[in-house]
Amino acid sequence: MSETKDLCDSFSKIYEKALLLGLGDKDLSALDSVKRLRRACNHKAAPKVPKKIVICGVFVTILAILLGIIHLEFYSRRGLAKFWLTVYHNYNLERERCIFVMPDKMVDVFRPPVDCGMCRNVTSVDRVSNLSPSVFEEMYAYSGRPLLVADGTQNWTAMGLFTFDFFKNVYAEDSPVLENFEKNCQFFPYKTEFKNLRQVFQMSKERSQMTDGSKPWYIGWSNCDSSAANVLRQHYQRPYFLPVDSESSKTDWIFMGVPGYGAHMHVDAVGNPSWQAQISGSKTWTLQPPPECYTECREMEVTVHPGEIIVLDTNRWFHKTLVIGDQMSIVIGSEYN
Repeated sequence: MSETKDLCDSFSKIYEKALLLGLGDKDLSALDSVKRLRRACNHKAAPKVPKKIVICGVFVTILAILLGIIHLEFYSRRGLAKFWLTVYHNYNLERERCIFVMPDKMVDVFRPPVDCGMCRNVTSVDRVSNLSPSVFEEMYAYSGRPLLVADGTQNWTAMGLFTFDFFKNVYAEDSPVLENFEKNCQFFPYKTEFKNLRQVFQMSKERSQMTDGSKPWYIGWSNCDSSAANVLRQHYQRPYFLPVDSESSKTDWIFMGVPGYGAHMHVDAVGNPSWQAQISGSKTWTLQPPPECYTECREMEVTVHPGEIIVLDTNRWFHKTLVIGDQMSIVIGSEYN
């Protein structure tokens, strides 16, 4: 290496003198000896990397790969499937709806059994007014016993204000409610052809008002749009009879449909009882006890009219609804604990 360095230094001095004497750079560069010397002088031996650094680099690389595998769950079928669907099919599993929806009957089969004390000796749905929170908490709130509060929507401006067109205009074009891709944005088409709320609002006025003899429709959705929720909640309040220390769900539910249709018999997969306020129209509820309580309890039926609120633990009572009369049914509801 030292000999090469000395030779390169000598060559550099000679090269500079040659230029000073008037020899051109092109003339010197054309000489084979100059070409060989330049290649020798420009060649630099790669520095030798210490063995410890090489081992450390390999270790860090392997560790990074392992952490990546753990983070992306490549060690599991779920992780590999998620990677494959995301990269090759552009599917975001966090936003996609279920690929396969479990039939209601299968969900019902695997639900936990309930205490039949909730319906034992209950032959009808109590209809009350001026209900104090303490009495409601003691007798109904958590007992599973259904209740209808006749004056539940007193002082609500939603009565007569909430209509199909009102809801259609309250949601912005980019509202998550319209597409229901987010986890807390749910849409229930029941037995209609609608895939989301956007399609519902795109139906003809004649269809929405049932003036053209088309098939009846009934749908429901969770109001996951906070901006729209702030507008809607200006027109209804937390029911006055709920226990003072109870908390309501952050997401309210809306059910809407025309006479002649409603929800099929089912039980909900929720954790708390709920209240549902009849804003317009009338709806008949049919309540059935769970199968394990058939010998101790009986089926009941109750019709809820505008201004009334039904309180029901839909996680324990099987129920179906039917819109009756000649007005569109609109219902606002929520869970409480």
